[in-house]
This record gives sequence, C-alpha cells and structure tokens, in this order.
Amino acid sequence: MNKLRFGILSTANIGRQNWKAIFNSGNAIVTAVASRDAGRSREYIRAGQREFPFAAEPAALGSYEELLASPNVDAVYIPLPTGLRKEWVLRAAAAGKPVVCEKPCGVSFADVQEMVDTCRKNRVQFMDGVMFMHSPRMPRVREVLDDGKSVGPVRRISSAFSFLGTGDFSRGNIRVDGRLEPFGCLGDLGWYCIRFTLWTMNWQLPHTVTGRILSESEPTGGRVPAPTEFSAELFFDDNVSAEFYCSFIAAEQQWAFISGRNGWLRLPDFVHPFNSREPAFEVNRTEISVREADAAQKQTSIPESAELGHPTAQNTIMFRNFANQVFSGKLNNEWPMWALKTQQVMDACFESAQEVGKPVRTF
Repeated sequence: MNKLRFGILSTANIGRQNWKAIFNSGNAIVTAVASRDAGRSREYIRAGQREFPFAAEPAALGSYEELLASPNVDAVYIPLPTGLRKEWVLRAAAAGKPVVCEKPCGVSFADVQEMVDTCRKNRVQFMDGVMFMHSPRMPRVREVLDDGKSVGPVRRISSAFSFLGTGDFSRGNIRVDGRLEPFGCLGDLGWYCIRFTLWTMNWQLPHTVTGRILSESEPTGGRVPAPTEFSAELFFDDNVSAEFYCSFIAAEQQWAFISGRNGWLRLPDFVHPFNSREPAFEVNRTEISVREADAAQKQTSIPESAELGHPTAQNTIMFRNFANQVFSGKLNNEWPMWALKTQQVMDACFESAQEVGKPVRTF
C-alpha cells in the first residue's frame, strides 16, 4: 500500500497524539520532524518511536525550511501557534506539499482565504485538524436530523466546550498569550462549537452574531491579553438561533444540544467521544450507538492499544481520509470551505466582543 510521508512542522504537544494516529492510519507515516532546535526534534522523535515506532526512524531537522525542501516529505502537518501558521502554510503550498493545519487556521478570514487560495493554485490539499468531522458518528447524526421526524426543523443549537487550566497554565501556556493565540479560548475551543453549529445548519452562515469576552488573561511579562472565557449568539434565517460558551476557567465539558420542532438531539461529548470505539448520542431520551466502521478496521492489522489514536479513532480516520484524498489526485473543496466559514464566523464573534456585544453582520 502507498504511504503518504508526513513531515511534522513543530514539536508542539498536540502533534504527539497525531503521531500515533498517523502510525495507526495504515496509509501514512512520519518521515521527518522539524524544530528550530534539532535537539528538540531528536527528543520528540525518540519519544514517539518508543511507543509507536516507524520502520524507518524519521529525520530530525533543525529548520522548517529543511523539512519543506525534503524529497522524503509528501505532506505537512502544521501544529504551530496560530500567529505563525499563515507563513508556513503558504510556504508548504509553494513547495507542493499538502497541508493539515491545526485550528484556528489564521488570525483573520483574509489570511485563511489567502492560504486556501494558494493551496488551490498549487494543486495541494488543505484541511484543518478538526477530528470530530471524521467520526463515524457524524453521518449517523445527519441521518437523524434529515429524517424529518425525530427532531424536525431545527430551532436552537447550544454547545459548550471548556476545561479548567490549572498550575502554570494561566502564566505560561501560549493559548493565553494574545501575541501567538489572539483568539484565546475562542480559537482553541470556540472553533469546535462554531464548526458543529455550521455543520448542523448545512453550512448556512448566520446573518448576525454577537460575542462577549467574559474574562481574559493578565497582560504580564509583555504578554498580550487573550480571551479565557467567551460566549456568543448566532442568528440565522427563519429565526433559527445558536449559542455557545467556551472557557479555560470552567470545569471540563464538551456538549452540544439541538432543539427542533418535533424533538431534540444531544451529544454529551461532541468533540472527543467518551467511548471512541462506540460513540453515542441521544435522541428524545433514546441512546443511539455508532459502532466503528468495518472498512476502517480492515485497513490495518495494528493492535488497538489506546483510546486516542487507535486504528478507528476519529483522529486516525482524519489522517487516513487525508492520505486517501491526496492519493486520489483530486482536491476536496469542502474541507477548505469548512475552515473558511468557521473562521468567518469566529472573526465576527471576536469583532462583536471587542465592541462589547455590538451585533455584527457576517455577510
């Protein structure tokens, strides 16, 4: 089987779980890791190889430029801070490397539009790293929403995604430094809430949004404040509305609730399923479980050794889908559209919040 050769551009911690996903994908491998310090790349690779060893040890590179120039790298996974992503997506596209980009993709809609356009111009695939979009649960939820009976016409969508940042989080984590992560919790967590809302609405944009920064990080040590608690309202045609809450200072939660004229649908774990092998959701007090796809299980003989990144986990499916798309020789235009619309709504929410909740038109 052909294997898509990934280079990981950065040694960010989130890349570690996706190392495992790439390992278990069955159609992709990691061939290089780049950092500004080759020593950090080597340590990152040693840690990954201890648990999930690729047959050929990935190359440890001391610059991002070296990774993009490598003939042994077909595609690039970019988990850099948001403030740095645009430059390296553009460079990857110019080098002919398809891109999986962490979210939020950029600091503005205009930047993400340029990123997407450059990828399209260079005939390389672009996708953001929202794992739940690749879960086998999503098509089943769509079936229920579209059956016209169980939920009926959607009236209200509510969601929340939060965790309590403890220890040194409020002082040292880049997610509370507006220089690198200007959207703070809105970009890190609210992106998922917006994405789920847009998906539920079949990618219809809200006509108006309002947003509020409920709290933000302290501007200490030259750091720029970033939202640590945020709420928003989205207003669609036909009087459909949505709300979301995201926070670094509230207990962990990741639920979504869809209210319809006939009934309701609830996901208590819409971002990361509590049971990744049999994700479930509830419709009008009835639980529906979604077993792993047999096709995904047959693509690899690697034993399932962990909940996250196992052969049928949603992040593994994400990388498997991306590799299959690249091998097809065709561009998937839906994936960039998802990122663009999510960024467009997030920008509007942030703009509203900066005007203390003033309504903002999204188009």
